Amino acid sequence: MTPEALSADRLLLAPARCWLDGAFAAGMGVLVEGGRFAAVAPLHSFEGLEPLRLPGHALLPGFVDAHTHLTQGFGKALAFGEPSEIFRRIWVPLESHLDEETVFLSAKLAALEALRGGFTTVVDAGTRHETGAAIVARATQEAGLRCVLGLICNDAGQEAAPVLARAEAHLARWSGMVRPSLAVSIPELGTDATMARLAALCLEAGAPFQTHANEHLVAVERSIVARGLRPVEHLHAAGALNPAALLAHATLLTPRELGMLRDAGAAVAYCPVATQWKGNAAAPALLMGEMGIRFGLGTDATRADAFRLMDAGEAVSRVAYGLAQGDFSQGAGWTWLEAATSGAADAAGMGAVAGRIAPGLAADYLLVDLDVPELMPSRDLAWELVRFGNRDQITAVVVDGVPRLWRGWPVGWDGRSLMREVAARVEAAVAKAPIVKLHADSAAHRSAVRRGR
Repeated sequence: MTPEALSADRLLLAPARCWLDGAFAAGMGVLVEGGRFAAVAPLHSFEGLEPLRLPGHALLPGFVDAHTHLTQGFGKALAFGEPSEIFRRIWVPLESHLDEETVFLSAKLAALEALRGGFTTVVDAGTRHETGAAIVARATQEAGLRCVLGLICNDAGQEAAPVLARAEAHLARWSGMVRPSLAVSIPELGTDATMARLAALCLEAGAPFQTHANEHLVAVERSIVARGLRPVEHLHAAGALNPAALLAHATLLTPRELGMLRDAGAAVAYCPVATQWKGNAAAPALLMGEMGIRFGLGTDATRADAFRLMDAGEAVSRVAYGLAQGDFSQGAGWTWLEAATSGAADAAGMGAVAGRIAPGLAADYLLVDLDVPELMPSRDLAWELVRFGNRDQITAVVVDGVPRLWRGWPVGWDGRSLMREVAARVEAAVAKAPIVKLHADSAAHRSAVRRGR
């Protein structure tokens, strides 16, 4: 098998196993035509077509990152050990001080990392760079990554009319591999009327309305002091909760707020690695699922590795809830595989485009090598991939029917050249930003501990 073999306009794939409707099936054929899945049926039913046999490989839908920040790649290692709301001390200063070239390099590097981690679609929450949205779009298009592109529409302390005009232009501009989305960074940075209008525009356009909500205790308390309402309550009171709403994190939720999300049809981007690294709580993901609240897994730009993201989803849920409840299952594996594929696509408004291997959807898929010691013997492949799967098993990443990654490196462009460009620019870009880091790096911390300080 070669990347060229996957490039044909009409292709019958014959994997050893195929993830379909929540289970792995054997003996299936998947017909790809014109960049879309045309048919899925038992292989023997495709008479007259020569299949591309893929022994020892599973065919999975490409993973969908329900929440990330593509222009934070230059500072991803600056967040280690930092307390809450690092966006105030690190991300806003960094992103707002990037120039157009470094915005592009950061976004394309993040796109490459996403592809290497098995993601074929990412939901970008919007960059703080003034004109960065179009640059991010160019970077993902060049990388071959599907992107739901956020535009930050904060209007607190500003005139609403220009913000809404930009929002409507953004919704009208993007289609195809880049889909639009509107965002308010956190509810307190948007006026009620504007947030309600943005959510309505997104619902009409079939695009997600993104915001970070109930992530940190300090933000919840600040909202109560300012409004007498918690952030999700604030969104509800403003009329900004509807089926287009996609709330990142949503970890600190009361039963009342859970009911608001359920009744509004809103979705949650559950970010378990962010909880592990910098959060104040773990989202009650399994409870959300039982209540019918849609949720998908998001990286929050922590690390772009879908297998480790699923593992974190299960592990965080087990530690935060399962231990106290005596629940050893915590979703039985399939929950997290669905949350990283079809669930995340649905939460992002992309359920009719990606996230499943089904006729009519875009041919976004992975070929995953199963002939590895970690999967021997194999008895429950879905759960095994959540706990044992690794990105080095990804032989190919295909987006829109086009091979984008082969054995970890891009097809058609030079990933190592990009890394050299980043290396030449990253230190100066970080140095000029007024970043405030509160935790020492690992070596300095060790030295201080050894000195007893």
